[in-house]
Parts: sequence; structure tokens; C-alpha cells
Amino acid sequence: MTPREEQRTGEANSLWVEYYTYHKIELKDKIIEYYLPLVKLVAGRVAVSLPQHVDKDDLVSNGFFGLLESIERFDPTRGVKFETYAAVRIRGAIIDSLRAQDWIPATIRQKARQYEQIVADLEHQFGRSSTDEEIAQAMGITLRELHALINHLNTSTLIPLEEFTRTETASGHTNSPSAHIEEEEVKETLVKAIDKLPARERLVVSLYYYEGMTLKEISLILKLSEARISQLHTKAIFRLRGALSRIKSSLL
Repeated sequence: MTPREEQRTGEANSLWVEYYTYHKIELKDKIIEYYLPLVKLVAGRVAVSLPQHVDKDDLVSNGFFGLLESIERFDPTRGVKFETYAAVRIRGAIIDSLRAQDWIPATIRQKARQYEQIVADLEHQFGRSSTDEEIAQAMGITLRELHALINHLNTSTLIPLEEFTRTETASGHTNSPSAHIEEEEVKETLVKAIDKLPARERLVVSLYYYEGMTLKEISLILKLSEARISQLHTKAIFRLRGALSRIKSSLL
């Protein structure tokens, strides 16, 4: 850690100590101001997967509400860094706002469901990752049409990977023992599904979700176009959704 980073960490810790001691509004405002760059960073990472017409300032505004919620609910005794805790909730607030807008056309949603189901069926049947050719044949479309569809589906793969367990768990009672068992089973299935991804898709998932890189940064590392990286990401997410849909059916 550089001296500057150590100084900023010290400043943040002091703010939190004062805030929990006095609970003054002006201290909360200082914490909000301190972490606004985190909101912009998360919004920027979400924006790289969205069409250009989506206003990044709107993403930042919606992410701001996630930051406020994080400040209210953060428990420093749990030993989790605030940045880690807040980033998930900021991203979740942005994703929720995008879903609420419902700007993905109904026809694309229908194609997404069909694509996801066919991928799941093929990979269950073959016991391996299905090829584009096999998927296209099963859908009754050409390979070019399949690739065009995948490009359209990029906007429907926004859900953060860490949210899959909550989305795919059947029980709505997250504090119950059964819900905990279900969530753990879903997590285990997700890990196994990631391990079975084709090499490039697995690498994209790892770099994007676990290393926190943008699609553009990944494209430079893999020496592929950003559009190609986006396509690999979309294909990987639908494979994972297919794997999780089977366990979801067994939990219902």
C-alpha cells in the first residue's frame, strides 16, 4: 500500500469511528462524498455491457441509492471491507433500476428463454458444452442468425454473478435453514458449472467477475475485440443459467 493509500484508508477509518460514535448527518455526508468514486467505478463497469444509448449518469444516480443503503446497513464487526460490501449493493441498485425500465424487447426476452432452454437441454444430453453449430441446429436458425441473437442478448446478462444464488434459490425465506441449504447447493452447482465452461468463456468469467476487469480490459489481454469478449461473456452466462435452471426445478 502506498503512503497516499494508507492516508486515505486512515481517513476513512476515522470517519467511520466518528460516525458510529456521534451519528451526525454531516459525518454521514462526508462518508458519502468519500465513496462517490466507488459508485462511479461500479457504474462504469456495468455500462460497458450496455447499449450506448443508456445514460451513464443515470446509472450513477441509481447506484447512489445502493451506497446510501450500504452505509445504513454496514456492520464493521463482521470483518468485511466496506468497499466490498457496498460494491455489491451499488451494482444491485443499478441492475434493479435497469430491470424496472424493462427496455429489453419482449421478442428478445422470448428468444433468450428459448436459447437458455436449448443450451441447458443440449449440455445435459451431451454431458459437455454444446457448440454454436449444435445450438443453431436445435433452434432451427443459421449460425449467423445465432451470433446476431447472442449480440442482442448481451443486455439480458447483466445480473451480477454473485446474485445468481439469490435469484435461483426457490425459497423466499432467506433466513430459514432450508433456504441456506438451497443456497449452498446452488453455489456448489455454480462452481461446477464454471469449471465446465469452455476455456475462453471460463477465463472471461474469471477476469470479469473475480478480478473486476472491464470487457475492454479483457479484450486487450486476450487480444480479441470487445464485441467478441461480450459475446463470450453472454454465452458463458447462459450456460450457467441453464445449469442452474435444472437445480432450480429440483428445488421447487
